[in-house]
Amino acid sequence: MLLKDVLILDSSMDAAQACDLIVSGTTVDSILPPRSADMPEEIDGKGSIAVLPGFVNAHGHAAMTLLRGLGEEAPLMEWLQKRIWPVEARLRPEHVFWGTQLALLEMLSGGITCFADMYFFMDQAAEAARLAGIRCALSRGLVGSDEKKLEEGVDLVRRYHDPSGLIRVQLGPHAIYTVPPEAFSEISKTAKDLGVGIQTHWLETEWESGFIRHELKKDPVSLLAEVGLFDVPFAVLAHGVWFPEDRIHELAGSRMSVVHNPKSNLKLGSGIAPVPRFLEEGVRVALGTDGAASNNRLDIWDEMRTCSLIHKGSHRDPCTVRASEVLRMATVEGARALGFTDVGLIRPGWQADLVLVDLDRPHYVGLTAENLCTALVYSGSSADVAGTLVAGKWLYRDGDHKTLETGTILRKARDCRKELLED
Repeated sequence: MLLKDVLILDSSMDAAQACDLIVSGTTVDSILPPRSADMPEEIDGKGSIAVLPGFVNAHGHAAMTLLRGLGEEAPLMEWLQKRIWPVEARLRPEHVFWGTQLALLEMLSGGITCFADMYFFMDQAAEAARLAGIRCALSRGLVGSDEKKLEEGVDLVRRYHDPSGLIRVQLGPHAIYTVPPEAFSEISKTAKDLGVGIQTHWLETEWESGFIRHELKKDPVSLLAEVGLFDVPFAVLAHGVWFPEDRIHELAGSRMSVVHNPKSNLKLGSGIAPVPRFLEEGVRVALGTDGAASNNRLDIWDEMRTCSLIHKGSHRDPCTVRASEVLRMATVEGARALGFTDVGLIRPGWQADLVLVDLDRPHYVGLTAENLCTALVYSGSSADVAGTLVAGKWLYRDGDHKTLETGTILRKARDCRKELLED
C-alpha cells in the first residue's frame, strides 16, 4: 500500500517529513522521497495529508458508553455509589458487547487505534475488538478478594492474550480502596507468574489518598511496592492525581506508567495530576479518556489539547507540557504502557497503526513542517481524521467504518441503554 506524498510526523521527529510511505502487510515497509515510489498509490496526499501514529487511549471502560450522562456533576464516590454501581449491577454480556462496539465507533473515527479497557464480561469486549480489528489491552475489573473473580481474569488471559497479536490481556485490580492489600498482592503475584501486566486506579482523588493514609495506615507510594507493582512485567496506574510531588522520583526507571486523564479528573473535580513533575523526573506518562460516563468523550485529541493547556495555565508557564510531549503521551508512551513495543512511531518494521489527517482545513492555513505538531495539538481536532489503519488495514476511511455496522450498533446500543435504565 502506497500513501503518496504525505507528511509524516511522530513524537521522535523535530519536524514533519514529506515522503511516500509504503505499508507492507501489517507494518511500515519503507519511507521514500515524495512522489518517488514506483507503484500505484492507495492515497495521493498531494502534500495535504498528515500521517501520524495511531492514538492510544491508555485508560478507559469502553462499555460505559451506555452510561454516558448518568449522575452528572456529582463527586466521584457519590457518582459511583448512587448512579453508576446500581446500573452496572444490571449489566449483561450483550450490554458490554454492544456498549464496546459503540465506543469503537467513536474511537476509530477519532484516530484511536489502540485502547485499554477494564470492565466486566471482558470476553465480550474482546470479541467486539476482534470483529473491529482494533488493537487493545483488556482487563477484567477485580473488586474485593473473591478468588472466583481472579480466576475470571486469569481465564481471560488464557483465552485471549496474544503477545504477537492485536489483543493483550492484563489483570485488573480496580483500586486499593476496593481491593484489600493482601488480595492486591495476590493479583500482582499471579500477573508476574503469568507474565502479564496490571491495570489499576491509583490516587485518583484526595479521598483515596486519605483512605490509604488513615484507614489502611499506609504510605501511598511505599504501598506500590508492598502490593507488588514494582515486580510485575509492567503496570498502568490510572490517574495519579494525588501523588506526593516529593516522592515522584521513586517511580522513575520503573515499569509503571501513569495514565493522565485530564478531562475526567476535571469533570469529577478530582484535581490536576502533577504531570510536569512526572516528566521532569522521567516517569512514563500516557493519556486516557476514562469511561464515557465520566468524561464524556472518547477523544484523545481533546485530551492532548486539554493536557497541555491546563498545565500551562495552572503553572503559569507556557513552556511546560509541550505539544511534542503530549503527542508522545498519546502515541508511543500509551503503547508502551500497555505492553506494545513496536507501536507508536512511524518506522520501518513498526506496526502500521496510522491515522490520516486532512490538512486542507481553514485552521491549518500557515502550517509548515516545523510547526505541524503544534498546529495539530492546538488547532486540530478529531473531526480532521480522514482515515484510521490498524496493522495495515483500513478500519475507518472518509466517514465510513469498514469493519463495524454503524446502524446496527446504534440501534442495539439504544436498546441496551433503555434496558439498563428501566426501573
